[in-house]
Amino acid sequence: MHQQNILEMRDIHKHFPGVQALNGAQFSVRRGEIHALVGENGAGKSTLMNCLIGIFQPDSGSIVFDGREQAPYNTLHALNMGISMIHQELSPLLHRSIAENIWLGREPKNRFGLVDHRKMYEMTGSALNRIGLHLPPQKLMLQLTVAQMQLVEIAKALSYNAHLIIMDEPTTSFTHREVAHLFQVMHKLREAGKSIIYISHKLEEIYTVSDRITVMRDGDYIGTYEIANISQPQLIRLMVGRDYNEMFQSRDRAPSEVILEVENLSHLHFFSEVSFALRRGEILGVTGLMGAGRSEMIETVFGLRKKSSGKVRIKGNFVEIRSSRDAIRCGMALLTEDRRGSGIFPMLELWLNFSISKLGYFANKFGLFRLQSIYRECNKYVQMLQVKCSSVHQRMETLSGGNQQKALLGRWLMMEPDILLLDEPTKGIDVGAKAEIHRLISELAEEGKAIVMISSELPEILRISDRILVMCGGQVSKMLKNSSDITQETVMKYAINRDVVVE
Repeated sequence: MHQQNILEMRDIHKHFPGVQALNGAQFSVRRGEIHALVGENGAGKSTLMNCLIGIFQPDSGSIVFDGREQAPYNTLHALNMGISMIHQELSPLLHRSIAENIWLGREPKNRFGLVDHRKMYEMTGSALNRIGLHLPPQKLMLQLTVAQMQLVEIAKALSYNAHLIIMDEPTTSFTHREVAHLFQVMHKLREAGKSIIYISHKLEEIYTVSDRITVMRDGDYIGTYEIANISQPQLIRLMVGRDYNEMFQSRDRAPSEVILEVENLSHLHFFSEVSFALRRGEILGVTGLMGAGRSEMIETVFGLRKKSSGKVRIKGNFVEIRSSRDAIRCGMALLTEDRRGSGIFPMLELWLNFSISKLGYFANKFGLFRLQSIYRECNKYVQMLQVKCSSVHQRMETLSGGNQQKALLGRWLMMEPDILLLDEPTKGIDVGAKAEIHRLISELAEEGKAIVMISSELPEILRISDRILVMCGGQVSKMLKNSSDITQETVMKYAINRDVVVE
């Protein structure tokens, strides 16, 4: 039986210039529970959590933690109270050890005032053992996987004696095994009386790990529900304000001639003898477990990686693609998985992010840019892709993740490609924005674009693909024609066990 609430946020309002970010939001967390917080990008989740940990001060409302109403406070006060947040974008000191990252600024000292490394390593070992992470405290952070870094952050939070831990999209780059380990850690923390706020767009994970769920939409509190009492379609409707079935279009396309052929393509380290054909108007889904070689294969097709052998044909002609410039000339475009690291220019305005690959086209004979022509072209794609922005002069970093993804897609559409290679196009965006991206991809296919879409989410692959290429251990395990008979279990079977028979 759950105990009383450890946290109550009541009637929280927060206004930014031109935006009412929170409009009377409410949120409560019981002691010893895992409580999911969901909503579309822009729903107010991050703003509410930033108010909780002291980054923002609410305009009005009250925060009661551990039975006491809190006066305005900062992040240090939040830590001292026992509230800790693990952010989606980790920022560890990569060239420092695990121990130094955990105890930074709080290192134990000896009687001479120097860091007592022996004691620090003992304390670190104890903190890591609590979460089942058996690594030497001296190991450098750059030698860890992303999942291990996340667990180090949990150990750091517990070192502050945190009673409430906020986890913001912790599994974005995790394998299935790493997700399972994280959930085991979370359950142990819950059994120890800790409370966890879990923010994620992955509804399957939320239903696996959470006790209750709170829904927000457009800065408003929608409701709090026991996870066992609400279905996924009901939850999605509450999040986006429309029916689940309205969000997805059925596959009704007639692919035509083959436009791209990949024959026995290999890379020395990542994959070997990958072959497939892609038709105009077709969406070819590519899936497999982490490390299967999916992204590396697409990057090699696009010329970002050097092939060791194999051939590529476009429109029936053999082509040598040694660089992304060659690929673009051949009518290809690549939307990368890491939109922040290798996609957007966050400090630049939207029009520059849209047009940066085509700026030369807009220059006059004196080398000056025809800015009004650029703005008109960008506005055309803003309307086509339904990018939510104040104007094309809005800075890219201020857009939601889904709108950033649409802008990147718009950048490539301005190049008028025939072949779109999309690597995890809906990674880290909410269910509503995901449906918008799916709609755009389907419409592009219906217009005759040939599309390869990599995704780790099997429901997405099954929903939108015409055929499914499953990879395992760097090879094609199976090519499946998508139909109502194909299930997630069918695809997973080939992702785990290689079957080199290609239909």
